[in-house]
Amino acid sequence: METNKISCIIVHGCPSDASEESTREYAKHWMPWVKKELNSRGIKTVISLMPRPWLPDYKSFKKVFEKYKVTSNTILIGHSCGCAFLVRWLGETKRKIKKLILVAPWKIPVKGDKFREQFYTYPIDKTIKERITNIVMFTSDNEELDGKRSLEIFHRALGGKIIELKHKGHYILEDMGSEEFPELVEELIQ
Repeated sequence: METNKISCIIVHGCPSDASEESTREYAKHWMPWVKKELNSRGIKTVISLMPRPWLPDYKSFKKVFEKYKVTSNTILIGHSCGCAFLVRWLGETKRKIKKLILVAPWKIPVKGDKFREQFYTYPIDKTIKERITNIVMFTSDNEELDGKRSLEIFHRALGGKIIELKHKGHYILEDMGSEEFPELVEELIQ
């Protein structure tokens, strides 16, 4: 893969509360390691830090995200609610990108949570798959039931390749037991 023109943007998930704000812990897990690995291979990679992600707001996320340049040589990686954001944004903007990676994608809001209900409730634009060369979704054998259901929703609409790894849970540090995610890097550099 010729990497000198490829860029990558990672969008983190949404923590349940603001307790991680002071350290931006919601952008931890495997993301800094993946960023370092991709940058060392010549793929310019950034982690987009979203505003108040414990109270996700699509318009606020979009305002921050659109500061980054997205081209047909861009790889977008989302984790959890970051996947829901990216799929909505791609459907709305009709952008063509190189690759879309959804890690533990989530689309099912907690009942009574108005922020997540507004964030997750939108129709998926099925034409996204016509504009993206490669779509890959990571899940785990021990992902939560609503995570499995969310994966099915995205996969029905977008197709793509599903990779199910063992014992990764929701792909957070506590579930993975490691900050490294070599399977993702391998999938990106193919």
